[in-house]
Amino acid sequence: MDSSPLNRLPQETLHQIFCHLPLRQIAASKCVCKSLKSALSSPSFLHLLRTQSQPIPLLSLKPSHRHVTPHPTLYAFDPTSDQWLRFSLSFLPFSTLHPITSSNGLLYLWASNQNPRNSAPVHNSQKALVVCNPLTAQFKTLPQLGSAWSRHGSVLAGSPSVVLVLTELAILYHSGNNNNNNPKDRTFTTTSTLQNNNWLKFSSNLPSKPRSPVLISDFVLALCDVGSPWRSQWVMFKAKIKNMEEKAMRWVRVEKRERGGDIFDILKRPRLVKSGDERKVYMVGGLKSSYALQSACTTILILRLDLESLDWEEAGRMPVEMYKCFVESSKFKVFGGGNRVCFSAKRLGKLALWEANGEGGGGAAEWRWVQGVPGGGDGLCRGFAFEASLDAVV
Repeated sequence: MDSSPLNRLPQETLHQIFCHLPLRQIAASKCVCKSLKSALSSPSFLHLLRTQSQPIPLLSLKPSHRHVTPHPTLYAFDPTSDQWLRFSLSFLPFSTLHPITSSNGLLYLWASNQNPRNSAPVHNSQKALVVCNPLTAQFKTLPQLGSAWSRHGSVLAGSPSVVLVLTELAILYHSGNNNNNNPKDRTFTTTSTLQNNNWLKFSSNLPSKPRSPVLISDFVLALCDVGSPWRSQWVMFKAKIKNMEEKAMRWVRVEKRERGGDIFDILKRPRLVKSGDERKVYMVGGLKSSYALQSACTTILILRLDLESLDWEEAGRMPVEMYKCFVESSKFKVFGGGNRVCFSAKRLGKLALWEANGEGGGGAAEWRWVQGVPGGGDGLCRGFAFEASLDAVV
């Protein structure tokens, strides 16, 4: 880039050229060289973009907790352009970073070590949740937590500034409405109780560990296995967020008996995925061939639940030829959001993507493979939906 004619252009001219590109192409251009990254990350250019850019719906990958790199990066797949994008997280002054979820254009990460990355590591068991916008490099740190919460807790984020950490025995609740932290404060709180740190802690009051919990509007949905060691029996529970502000967790069982039995009787290892419609949610699982205890699965089924009428409908069914690749794997993962659901499996080397069209995902759907998955390992990818946006403010 040093010898390129672009390097001799005034920065204002460069900004005017690149501001006409879609946001996804600007994100890709920032990976070309340091000069472009600096020019396309400047406050003046970001201000120019805010007036005309649209959010990008992406599928982001979670890095393995065993994978630590000196150049932390968020890898995200753009289904519209069919390409992988990279977002640098080097602006965050922490030694370890693990992206876990997103909400309203903001990225949530587990972080440890308040010192810069090139400093000597600090050996402690404290971790904190960091909220950032990787497009604008703005961030803030939520009050610190013990490392056990990051190992065993499921993090849910919503609006306005609502964060929950769910485990089998307890739940933490944090709301920006009661947060006294200065957004410019980039260090961990030293000592205080969870309550003084604006985290509310109370019993989960669930019969078993919450599986694939999702935060939809003003309530939480979670699946629990209430069966025996020999046979699973899945149940869906629902809780209002406003009750959490009253330091109470009131779960209500969500059920509607279908003719011929429970919908959970036909699914193996069901999981919840948020949809693009706040009145609906997806449930994904293996479609059993019979009601037998060790029944084999014939494919992977995606169901859509109307949260008002509690009616189920089939949203998608993995093609047989695609499912054969998952049968050979001993384990696979499901993630997604909006109108997309993604599947990964060990030693597969690619992702299976289900994508629905139309408002709320109610239109025709298609299945396809996603190639070029970054990173190594066994190929068992975990992830979440991330809507990249310049307007998201920390």
